[in-house]
Amino acid sequence: MRMRLSTVILPSRRWHEGGRDQWLRAEQLGFHTAYTYDHLSWRTFRDGPWFGAIPTLTAAAAATERLRIGTLVTSPNFRHPVTLAKELISLDDISGGRVTLGIGAGGNGFDATALGQEPWTPRERADRFAEFVPLLDRLLTEDTVTARGTFYSADEARDIPGCVQRPRLPFAVAATGPRGLKLAAKHGQAWVTTGDPKLFEAGTPAQSVEAIRGQITKLGAACAEIGRDVEPMEKILLTGFTPDRPLDSFDAFVDFAGTLFGLGFTEIVIHMPIADSVFAADEAVFEKIATEGLAQLR
Repeated sequence: MRMRLSTVILPSRRWHEGGRDQWLRAEQLGFHTAYTYDHLSWRTFRDGPWFGAIPTLTAAAAATERLRIGTLVTSPNFRHPVTLAKELISLDDISGGRVTLGIGAGGNGFDATALGQEPWTPRERADRFAEFVPLLDRLLTEDTVTARGTFYSADEARDIPGCVQRPRLPFAVAATGPRGLKLAAKHGQAWVTTGDPKLFEAGTPAQSVEAIRGQITKLGAACAEIGRDVEPMEKILLTGFTPDRPLDSFDAFVDFAGTLFGLGFTEIVIHMPIADSVFAADEAVFEKIATEGLAQLR
């Protein structure tokens, strides 16, 4: 299966002060998809500009022609399936069917308490995610949905005309735990990982590879439980959270991508460089990776 290269564009620049240019650049460089984070604020960027994911993606859809766009990732932290489905159907229509929904259980960052609630425990996040994903699936594939859940309900929610992409826009489910992997196996057109967070600062690249290999094995087991073949499933790695440093040089990226290709990954996502941040990188190296990196694997 052919490897693809995508990028993440953080929604941290005003649209008419460089924001639009980033999305046009992503298309010009030939990235498969340009994603953005779906947070209310994020880590070290909390005290600076940060814009909403869906409006940003809507503007990006209007500004580009071929580039796929998406979230990486949306979570239940401040979303409800009924309203999210309506926004996604609208975005899929505006983009002409170029949207991928990256979706995960969420974490305990700023989003977890921005609405005034106490942060959910890992178990509570998993419980909500297990209800959120199937309901969102129904809302994006059925004209009218009524459902009663512990956390999320819908009362004759109408989503006509539905997605441009049929039966709905693809889900890329971020998961490493057993319950999340089952959701990925059942509802995901793709699976997303950032590796093992415990290895980010103190681990080695070799340890990270073994941890990711273990995650893929568990994904395979979850797929086998429902009679699904894991091999054709899209597998996405969001870089920046493993001990590797693939943007340090062109050769470093090629070695990194080759290892992932051998593990069965079909898409690598790299962050568009942001100076003076955790995502700082050499622009020339980034552009060479974007335009020539994957050719080394063919």
